[in-house]
Amino acid sequence: MLTAGAKALQVNLDPLRYGSFAEIGAGQEVVRWFFRVGAAAGTIAKSISAYDMKVSDHIYGKASRYVCRERLEAMLEIEHNLNLERLCDQRGDNTAFFAFANTVSARNYHGTNECHGWLGIRFQVGPHSAPSEIIIHVRMLDNENSLQQEALGIIGVNLIHGAFFLNHNPDMLVKSLLDNLSTDRIEVDMVDFHGDAFSHVDNRVISLRLVQLGLSGAAMFSADGRVLQPSEYLRKKNVLVERGRFRPVTHVNIDMLNSARKKFEAEDDSPSDETISIMEITMHNLRTDDDSIDLDDFISRADVLQTTGHTVMISDYPEYYRLTTYLSRYTNRRIGLTMGAHSLIDLFKEHYYTSLNGGILEGFGRLFKNNVKLYIYPYKDTQTNSLFKVADLKVDETQRHLYNYLKQRDFIEQIEEFNEDYLHIFSPDVLKMIANNEAGWESLVPDVVAQKIKQQSLFGYKS
Repeated sequence: MLTAGAKALQVNLDPLRYGSFAEIGAGQEVVRWFFRVGAAAGTIAKSISAYDMKVSDHIYGKASRYVCRERLEAMLEIEHNLNLERLCDQRGDNTAFFAFANTVSARNYHGTNECHGWLGIRFQVGPHSAPSEIIIHVRMLDNENSLQQEALGIIGVNLIHGAFFLNHNPDMLVKSLLDNLSTDRIEVDMVDFHGDAFSHVDNRVISLRLVQLGLSGAAMFSADGRVLQPSEYLRKKNVLVERGRFRPVTHVNIDMLNSARKKFEAEDDSPSDETISIMEITMHNLRTDDDSIDLDDFISRADVLQTTGHTVMISDYPEYYRLTTYLSRYTNRRIGLTMGAHSLIDLFKEHYYTSLNGGILEGFGRLFKNNVKLYIYPYKDTQTNSLFKVADLKVDETQRHLYNYLKQRDFIEQIEEFNEDYLHIFSPDVLKMIANNEAGWESLVPDVVAQKIKQQSLFGYKS
């Protein structure tokens, strides 16, 4: 592994690269590396730090917030265009220009602010080539401002070095972002690749890699495949989550989420556009028997989930209390989790909480700490035709008092409006039918899902 200094020097000694650095917040910690190692004149056309808000607005235009993607993209576009305008005639035939930018909120004097930042680079792979772009969002976890500045400088060098020398291998580029750092110091919760250099890249797979490599506990992307940054997307929103394998998405999955959302929204006067529905897959539910990740299977699930129009989350939070803790980091509004009755029974099994000093009581204390409520979809026993709801469930006798307490406090709600005709549908059965080319599976999934499976031959489908 190269040190940050060695990476900066390698960039400085590359005669192809020439560009500008624009940094707001946390000092000019990235460009400092390039000045410090020597030979900077061969790399740096300009270094700028527009700390004053009015100065920044004058250069880059107004933005809704100063530490946001919108401001970063304006910085990259303006600085890159200025490089081409000022330098292309003189050295464009032999130079691949770049613009690096960041806008950051490091720890303030009182230690009361959210410590995060946006970093990006727009660069040419070769002279006169169309620009490609990498944008990342980071959370800085050090407790001291000086340490956060140091970490920011290192990850900025890693990003620039990766863009120039690893753009052909996005997996290695993502791994290199935390070279000479650790996840105790900085978290990368979004990476977005664009441009000719990354025409082969599926940003959904990159999101998965972030979680798989431990750079982030979760990643999100929209129904059209765009990578989302959690703090911006979830800010001031009510959030409703359904967890599942989704192999494939069935009528039950959609009915569960839609029914839960009706009840969730009925309990609040907030407009519907202030509620976000998320379909979440844990890393545990993506791993195969040999603990690897089947990317084709992941993409199949992502493709069918996107046809339903829902936001998708990949998380490394198998415990629900860890998931709600993560969500409450980004929103102070209501959080709902919807699940089937069987999953609710599993939630009361004590072996899931052995890692906590307070056991199951601590687990439920964390789960319901931040305005969280569970919405339970019924289960139907196909042999007896019996319907099991919250009032009928048999949790372990040792947990009966806890269960009754949570019901009485309305932390657990029964979904009453549901389609009973869907209750016999189980995803594993549908998956087998698709793989075995059995007739009738199409009626068990939404039409758009069936069309997607057939069009792309997903889940072993053969026409």
